[in-house]
Amino acid sequence: MARIAAVAPALPAHLYTQAEITDTIVPMVTSDPGKQAVMRRLHGASRVDTRHLVMPIERYLDPTTFTQSNGMFIEVAADLTERALRDALDLAGLAPADIDYVMFTSVTGISAPSIDALLVARLGLRTDVKRVPMYGLGCVAGAAGIARVNDYLVGHPNDVGVLLAVELCSLTFQRDDDSMANLVATGLFGDGAAAVVMVGDERAKRMPVTGPDVIDARSQLYPDTESVIGFNASETGFRIILTAQVSEVIEANFGRDVAGFLGDNDLTVADIDSWIAHPGGPRVLEQFQSSLGLADGAFDNSWSSLSRVGNLSSASVLHILSEELAAGTQIAGDDTVVFALGPGVSAELVLLRWPS
Repeated sequence: MARIAAVAPALPAHLYTQAEITDTIVPMVTSDPGKQAVMRRLHGASRVDTRHLVMPIERYLDPTTFTQSNGMFIEVAADLTERALRDALDLAGLAPADIDYVMFTSVTGISAPSIDALLVARLGLRTDVKRVPMYGLGCVAGAAGIARVNDYLVGHPNDVGVLLAVELCSLTFQRDDDSMANLVATGLFGDGAAAVVMVGDERAKRMPVTGPDVIDARSQLYPDTESVIGFNASETGFRIILTAQVSEVIEANFGRDVAGFLGDNDLTVADIDSWIAHPGGPRVLEQFQSSLGLADGAFDNSWSSLSRVGNLSSASVLHILSEELAAGTQIAGDDTVVFALGPGVSAELVLLRWPS
């Protein structure tokens, strides 16, 4: 069992309203008046009010190659993850040299050496730090990353592990792609990063109580859903795959899988004190709520995050978790479930318990 010692978010400086973004990119995506109307309607129904972007909005008017956009990804991703990790370490009362294990995740750019390697010298991490770059999990990676760092710390109870997640979704923007997937995605996704500092249970005993303990986690991969969510590589970068079948996968599987996971921990849905749901979009959050039989308000934290920053892919649940930690409203023994869906289709469930 590991403990979450701190979580810190990081966002790019450029903040725009949904209306500003929509007005800028609609003519770039399609010249068809009918499809422009559909795109505006989809953006308006997204429940997203503002989003942070890595570039000033006028920069998106200029055509870019994949080489250019990926170069921007490497530069900004390193800056944002450095800022998030410094903030998280400060909150945890730890130094860069204390870190034994780093897991890095992103699905919106590629880099070799990976971003975590670039941070070793910049932050002063030890040169013997264990690094695990993780690519391809997409939106599920924030929850999955917590689970996988926990797996490491269970076997290394005196160590410090960190999870770094950064998604610069705006750099995957595809001009002249009027597919329904792109019309929806251009109204949902934002840019951001987060860092999670976790400690093994022996290390936790030597630190002030901070965040919750990871009690259990579960992964689930749903067969024959490879074409439901994801990216296709192209000459201009990553093209989004996003279909209405996401809701169908949730409806068919999610309530049963959560009930089974909780049952194995002698809990029911009614026993959970708070939920941190990936804000994949309005329809996704509504389907999560319906599948779990939860009352309105159960996902207020996720709806609020969706409104303020959009869907940050892997970083979204980590931003929400950082807000839960900052609020400090949990009491000893409270149970929280963090969950997300991503390409595969895959799901990750993490059970957290707040210590005394």
